[in-house]
Amino acid sequence: MPDNSIEIRGAVKTRLGEIARLFLKLGATAFGGPAAHIAMMEDEVVTRRRWLSHEEFMDLLGATNLIPGPNSTEMAIHIGHRQAGMRGLLTAGICFIVPAMLIVGILSWAYVRFGRLPQAEGILYGVKPVVLAIILQAVWRLGRSALKTGLLIAVGLIAAALSFVGVNELVVLFGTGIVIAVLHLIVSGKPAGIAAFIPGLWGDFPATATTATASAAAAAPFGLWPMFWYFVKIGSVLFGSGYVLLVFLRADLVDHLHWLTEGQLLDAVAIGQITPGPVFTTATFIGYVLAGVPGATLATGGIFLPAFIFVAISGPLVPRLRRSPAAGAFLDGVNAASLALMAVVMVQLARAAFVDCATIAIGIAAAVLLLRYKLNTTWLILGSMAVGMLVHFMHLDELLRI
Repeated sequence: MPDNSIEIRGAVKTRLGEIARLFLKLGATAFGGPAAHIAMMEDEVVTRRRWLSHEEFMDLLGATNLIPGPNSTEMAIHIGHRQAGMRGLLTAGICFIVPAMLIVGILSWAYVRFGRLPQAEGILYGVKPVVLAIILQAVWRLGRSALKTGLLIAVGLIAAALSFVGVNELVVLFGTGIVIAVLHLIVSGKPAGIAAFIPGLWGDFPATATTATASAAAAAPFGLWPMFWYFVKIGSVLFGSGYVLLVFLRADLVDHLHWLTEGQLLDAVAIGQITPGPVFTTATFIGYVLAGVPGATLATGGIFLPAFIFVAISGPLVPRLRRSPAAGAFLDGVNAASLALMAVVMVQLARAAFVDCATIAIGIAAAVLLLRYKLNTTWLILGSMAVGMLVHFMHLDELLRI
């Protein structure tokens, strides 16, 4: 009689290897911030590997947007958990973080050793337009599954407009989800369920939102463990993009604790822009500047640790939400709002990406290659880096600037 346990262990081992290879690659090549990272993940796990359907991917994205922490890292962790349980959760998260951490660590060493950042204008020049094309591709594909009805299209447009005028993204996400859930209960003839649904869903939100907008730091002299716990607190309460992280860091580490100078924080921002992988590896740079390799290790571990815990707790709840009609309608609304927020980010980034005729041409070519010919995003990123460095080296970017 064959030993089925050996076969099962082998299948899990193979799956873990595939997860590790994918997220190591993404961690080393995913430029452009969370929206671009999520777009690349969608291309890899939905279109190419078919690990998830578009609908399942959007459900995980919606769940990711409802918990604090780095969105793209949590998305990687969710995918790993869906594919291979707790071992997949750890494998995907660690493999996505480590390449970026090592790259940032090397740049941090160069910064401390030589007192300046390596030149990277050429890389950014070529990569930014491609990042926009990658996000466009994801918005287009995911929109076909997330915006299933005219109502969802309408609330998605409203969510985008609210985001454009500065409404907090958590308010947009929760508000859109609640509107769709309430309408579902009314249409299905269960208006009495509204009274139970909203308080139960909304119960902890005001406290969470208040915590997320309050300073996480307390006055303390510098030490490795105070720094570690500071980044744990940041990772536990911070909603939004890496740009929100920078607001926290300036208020706490520069103005309050005086661990960093304004110039060092600006250099940390630049490091986050020119490196692939999670923007939260800015913590790696700060930790290295403050305390070398031990500081970089503890700062990185601290800021990412809550993401693993939150996903481990919330991940199993996503299928249950989808099975409940009211909660499933809420998740539909959150998914539509999540897609709207991605579109808003794309438009905002376009201002910095399309600076001359060459960048516009690169963006159009990338969009055609992605939408028409389904070219792998990794090759596009690498090719755009080469083109950008060539144009910058020949000073053509100065001649072509609009």
